[in-house]
Amino acid sequence: MTTEQDATEGSGIDDLLAEVPPGETPDLSGAFPRLEESRLRSLEAWGERRPTARGEVLIAEGQPEDTFHVVLSGRVAVVEGLGTSDQRVVRVHGPGRFLGELGVLTGQVSFFASVVVDQGEVLAVPADRLRELAATDPAFGDQVLRAYLVRRSLALGEGIGFRIIGSRYAPRTRELREFAVRNRLPHRYVDLETDPSAERLLRGLGLRTEETPVVLYRDRLLRNPSPAELAAAFGLRATAAKQEVCDLVIVGAGPAGLAAAVYGSSEGLDTALLDAVAAGGQAARTSRIENYLGFPAGISGGDLAERAVLQVERFGARRSVPAEVVGLERRDGDYVLQLADGGDMATRCVIVASGVRIRKLPVPGLEEYEDSCVYYAATPVEARQCVGDPVVVVGGGNSGGQAAVFLADSAAEVRLVVLEARLDENMSRYLADRISADPRIEVHLHTAVEDVAGAAGRLEAVIVRDTTTGERQRLPARELMVFIGGVPSTSWLPDPVIRDAGGYLVTGSGAQRMTDAGEAAGPAPLFLETSWPGLFAAGDVRSGSVKRVASAVGEGAMAVRLVHEHLATGR
Repeated sequence: MTTEQDATEGSGIDDLLAEVPPGETPDLSGAFPRLEESRLRSLEAWGERRPTARGEVLIAEGQPEDTFHVVLSGRVAVVEGLGTSDQRVVRVHGPGRFLGELGVLTGQVSFFASVVVDQGEVLAVPADRLRELAATDPAFGDQVLRAYLVRRSLALGEGIGFRIIGSRYAPRTRELREFAVRNRLPHRYVDLETDPSAERLLRGLGLRTEETPVVLYRDRLLRNPSPAELAAAFGLRATAAKQEVCDLVIVGAGPAGLAAAVYGSSEGLDTALLDAVAAGGQAARTSRIENYLGFPAGISGGDLAERAVLQVERFGARRSVPAEVVGLERRDGDYVLQLADGGDMATRCVIVASGVRIRKLPVPGLEEYEDSCVYYAATPVEARQCVGDPVVVVGGGNSGGQAAVFLADSAAEVRLVVLEARLDENMSRYLADRISADPRIEVHLHTAVEDVAGAAGRLEAVIVRDTTTGERQRLPARELMVFIGGVPSTSWLPDPVIRDAGGYLVTGSGAQRMTDAGEAAGPAPLFLETSWPGLFAAGDVRSGSVKRVASAVGEGAMAVRLVHEHLATGR
């Protein structure tokens, strides 16, 4: 296989290290803290001291991070693309600092190499012992976790990591980018349309434009990979299926599903968590959640999801992404879930936390721009696409409001189109007040999108109509951000499971328990139980739920309590 590394044999570590400047990378927002002497002494009981030599690779890019290294003397460089023509030093650490990234805690592969610059000594602690220590010493565990989370955020913001090379107008390119972003995988997108390095890269790899998108990671070249292949390459996808019946399978890894996985696994249930795309659900698409208890400065949806995933894995739940559930049946008193890849899983109970699918604007011709100019999230990736452009945000809920505020820092103009007559009708008051006071955001109340205009797949304007006066207006837009809610993701469930008029799952007293023949039978369902015994619903997918992160987390935890009751009583 032709790779970029093949064309650059002889790129030596010595040459790279000779260019490392003196000193070390300054600490950035707590990403690179220096451990105190007392902490170093206590860590020695959990690991061992090892001498290091110049050029020694302590952490290999692309390999699982199975050791927690602390630099005792000398210096260590963090290198991107070691051994390739684009290899470069991105960090330098000295005595007292620890190496690695989130993979030390999650078992993911490393996205960077750590190479000794100046010989010295390190303290090496096995990753499993580090996790054990973090559980018994919360202050230390919090320090390490915070540092690793900030390091991941810095890598995402700086665009370092593996590369996705493709056209912004190709659906598969966008699918791969969305998967990488939502799973917070450090990467850089090389756009065939605008990036001058794209053609050079393709020539070096012996590829034609029509063979893209491709993913380039060190000496690995993935041609037009699926999200599942990308997940496997970076250690995301666990084997979901197993022969015996487990206690609980949770379908959907949004806030409700993540909470259920934490509580289920921590309380001794054999628990599996499945999601078709990534952890976090709709919440992970939010740039900042400001009214969630315990985070007075707010937290991004991605950060919240990442913290929850660490808890899920700490308590031993099996997590598989992507793992799309396409069917459910009852068999010999248990449930069997059919997966899109042809596998299946048997379980005693199921919590449906599959949330909602994005609702798209019913606007003629919008599909022409779906793959290039229409977005359903507001993360740093979308913000980079909007730099210097006029943007229209559609949606009167908190997601739309947060997107408008977030994008105002990068877009040339932000126009918020709201169907409601008042900004705070479906939006939190604090957010509505902030938007009203922000001169960078132009609000259009009681307004609906009627049409779009552009050429060659490039959006130029959004046509809106005032629902009170009937007046039509043309709003300049290079990007359209849509946040108009969703429809329940329940199509994979059998028809006899009772839903309301909107397709949401009915639970508790409103869900009459039925036999397979469609006849009423058995005791009334538990509060979050559907019309099928042992099949529970939590979060946005449930009829009557409050569409807030906090309530979804509460329902996920409550559903596990009811699972215990069901298993204990055989209801």
